[in-house]
Amino acid sequence: MAGMDPAATVAAYLHQHETKGLLRFITCGSVDDGKSTLIGRLLHDTKRLFDDQLAALERDSRRHGTQGQDIDFALLVDGLAAEREQGITIDVAYRFFDTERRKFIVADCPGHEQYTRNMATGASTADLAVVLVDARKGLLTQTRRHSYIVSLLGIRHVVLAVNKMDLVGHDQSVFDDIVAGYRELAAQLGIGHVQAIPLSALRGDNVTANSPAMPWYTGPSLLGHLETVDVRRDAADPGFRLPVQWVCRPDQDFRGFAGTVAAGDVAPGDAVVVLPSGRRTQVARIVTPAGDLPRAGRGQPVVLTLADEVDVSRGDVIAAAAAPPQVADQFAAHLLWMGEQPLLPGRPYWLKIGARTVGAQVTEIKHKVDVNTQAELAAKHLDLNEVAVCNLGLDQPIAFEPYETSRALGGFILIDRQTNATVGAGTLDFALRRAANIHWQPLDVDKAARARSLGQVPRCLWFTGLSGAGKSTVANLLDKRLHAMGRHTYILDGDNVRHGLNKDLGFTAEDRVENIRRVAEVAKLMVDAGLIVLVSFISPFRAERRLARDLFADGEFVEVFVDTPLAVAEQRDVKGLYAKARAGQIKNFTGIDSPYEVPEHPEIHLLADRTDAEAMAEAIIAHLNATPTGL
Repeated sequence: MAGMDPAATVAAYLHQHETKGLLRFITCGSVDDGKSTLIGRLLHDTKRLFDDQLAALERDSRRHGTQGQDIDFALLVDGLAAEREQGITIDVAYRFFDTERRKFIVADCPGHEQYTRNMATGASTADLAVVLVDARKGLLTQTRRHSYIVSLLGIRHVVLAVNKMDLVGHDQSVFDDIVAGYRELAAQLGIGHVQAIPLSALRGDNVTANSPAMPWYTGPSLLGHLETVDVRRDAADPGFRLPVQWVCRPDQDFRGFAGTVAAGDVAPGDAVVVLPSGRRTQVARIVTPAGDLPRAGRGQPVVLTLADEVDVSRGDVIAAAAAPPQVADQFAAHLLWMGEQPLLPGRPYWLKIGARTVGAQVTEIKHKVDVNTQAELAAKHLDLNEVAVCNLGLDQPIAFEPYETSRALGGFILIDRQTNATVGAGTLDFALRRAANIHWQPLDVDKAARARSLGQVPRCLWFTGLSGAGKSTVANLLDKRLHAMGRHTYILDGDNVRHGLNKDLGFTAEDRVENIRRVAEVAKLMVDAGLIVLVSFISPFRAERRLARDLFADGEFVEVFVDTPLAVAEQRDVKGLYAKARAGQIKNFTGIDSPYEVPEHPEIHLLADRTDAEAMAEAIIAHLNATPTGL
């Protein structure tokens, strides 16, 4: 740039920096394979550290380092005190650096199996994965698990970094054996692009420049490959997609819909459809802080205004009318379970996809996957870090596309309804055929008409409590009182139902969830028929009682907690079940070796050790009479 005006030189440099491409990548692999050290070496050798950072690194290396008097590059990334004390990576650490050719955001992912969920978080936004393998150890279980997750989350470019080559004498045969094993694994997982590089992160061999210590290697250095690799996806653009993140209404004269264009492009006048509602309209304006745009494309944050007053909410998708995504409420999906408690089919969760949150259940586990062999294994539940192919059922339809087509419309997380913790992450594969083939049949005689013909307010009275608490006794007395009053009722009792509808179910946690799900659906049908249904089940888990409650309209579900201390319930033990459970003859017995989760806010709380059954039945009738609709 000799002879150029200094201001023009600066402007040209800034423009070059602004227009450089960005590569997001992760480092992953097993424990102590050198992931943090490799990133630290990259930051150091690309000269992207300030003097005070270098001084702090030297100081921390003397205090916490593992390399004697030498710099411990891993400390540049391991920022948590616990990480430095233990010499491990716990959380995902993000770092930015750049070269003259490209900008990079790298996520250093933990290697311990306990923190696999953190690794999945880092992989969810990456375009490339650097999978490290210790040359001394070869491919380990965690290497295979991380590679499976990389494949599951749609990463098709992998750098196999065979690290610590200096500790095996830079032996080419060691490198070749590891590469051959990994290429076989990559072929099984569908990872199409693998660049194998032998290196020593600690010594810097083949990290930013080719090392004379391994003259037999003629491929690129790690940095050279990262600067030039093309990670653009080959899939055809499905058309314009904008997941709505926010409805912008600064005043009564403006209503726009903010989001980032996930696919395709759009211009004013283009025909669009709002999903899942299916309403069609046209784009009026594309609004940005810098002014209106004539066209917007993938990756641009914009605010769209529409030609018509169409109902659009956060989580909806605005798409090209000529090629919209699908809408469904039942899916086949791959799921990585991240919860400490096991996943149980039928248990309710929140599913978050983009900005939309809906109720969801895993309706069936088709099979779980052995990450070592990719074998399909039968499973009734999922434990921490297990991966499975599942069927999902949602409580309302969503716009989606398979994850391999769109990360924005095909990736989801599952959230525990009680703790709001993220307990699962997954990818949508396809809509189940029955989601499109089954429709609600409209009926002329509805619940209100059936209730009027019976002259009563239909309800579900859900009795819960320990075995021996007195639930069935109170429900039976209440049934007789209501019958004498001319009310139409029916009792669903736990023992009786297991003689027929649920005779195929045992008492494992999985079967208990399915037991309650079936009974709740039957109770819903009975309430729809206009009946007052009394459900007497232990129903030990809050999540399943919430599942039952969610099936009913406001005021129709009345939770009756028959509260009896365990000691009193054991004294009653008419059936001798507690004695058998104490003796180990009955497994998964509530109160002994399976928990009972006390209701938090029941409509009716009965102290069964202080009140007789007749008085408790009267208390329930009094409560029902005191409601706005009465009995």
